[in-house]
Amino acid sequence: MTPRIIATTLLRDNAIRFTVGLFIFTLLFATGALSRLDTTVPHGVSGMAGLLGFLSIAAFLYLIDYAARLLRPVSIILRVGERGHAVIEEVYPDLAGIEGTCDDSVPFAGVPDKIVFHQANPAIVVAVNMKALVALADRTGSIIELVPRVGDFVGTGEALFRLYGQSLPDERRLKALVALGPERTLEQDSTFAFRIIVDIGIKALSKAINDPTTAVLAIDQLQRLLCFVGGRHLLGDEIRSKSGKLRLIRRTPNWEDFVQLTFSEIRLYGAENFQIARRLRAVIEYASQVLPDDRRPALLSELDLLDRMLERIYVFPEDLNLARTPDSQGLGGSGRQSSQASSD
Repeated sequence: MTPRIIATTLLRDNAIRFTVGLFIFTLLFATGALSRLDTTVPHGVSGMAGLLGFLSIAAFLYLIDYAARLLRPVSIILRVGERGHAVIEEVYPDLAGIEGTCDDSVPFAGVPDKIVFHQANPAIVVAVNMKALVALADRTGSIIELVPRVGDFVGTGEALFRLYGQSLPDERRLKALVALGPERTLEQDSTFAFRIIVDIGIKALSKAINDPTTAVLAIDQLQRLLCFVGGRHLLGDEIRSKSGKLRLIRRTPNWEDFVQLTFSEIRLYGAENFQIARRLRAVIEYASQVLPDDRRPALLSELDLLDRMLERIYVFPEDLNLARTPDSQGLGGSGRQSSQASSD
């Protein structure tokens, strides 16, 4: 599916952690008891070792069944979708207003008084304590600009902060408020769940695998996440203190970023498949109906790109009409209701 599920899903599963811990404890207990005994084995120790061995066998049989269910594509995609849903709700806690847009204020422009560089080993920005950064900037009366976005790669010697003001915060305190790691995580990265699910979808669409049904399962979760984030108030790049003064500048994904991430690659690799073409159209039509009006231009742009690509792929008019029919199941479901709703 994708190697990104190892850190985000498999290594965080409590059932796997418990069974592996039981195996290790049994091995250490039996080895430790054997090394401390001479000729006579106390019944309590031998009985405990036997019981742990029996429990390990039962846990191993359970692990086989559990892993077989866990590693099904639908299970992995659902788990990633659930975690992505929770991250979006945490990062964007407010619902979209009537206009449903983010802050469109004029971007801050100025010459930084100091630039803080990343001096450690190259890493990924995993999480940022935004509230603490705003409080620190408010105490010093300065403006802090976080150069990389959550999920960005930062190399050694690259800019991490740009500072503006007379009294600037301490570099060590600034760096302590940014968590770095070897790879992206779902902690604060609102687009990473989309990235993982899209990777699973386009790998299923590979010519070597040719599994469009798994890609449709991925699109199901992408529809859920896209409609959820489309109904939230997306953050602007500027954060102000309670007094209204600008204190923090950071880059955040906008609505177009989420839309392009959802559709572009899957459309590129899967438009020649009837299931994918029909399912993508169903997503666009459904999202256009349930989301605020200002979300529609980006969706309609993707629909236009899909139509133009289908015209280049399908030679026969019958195939083109089939590919242009929205279908919530990809191929085999009824597309009449979606088409009727769209015409209404």
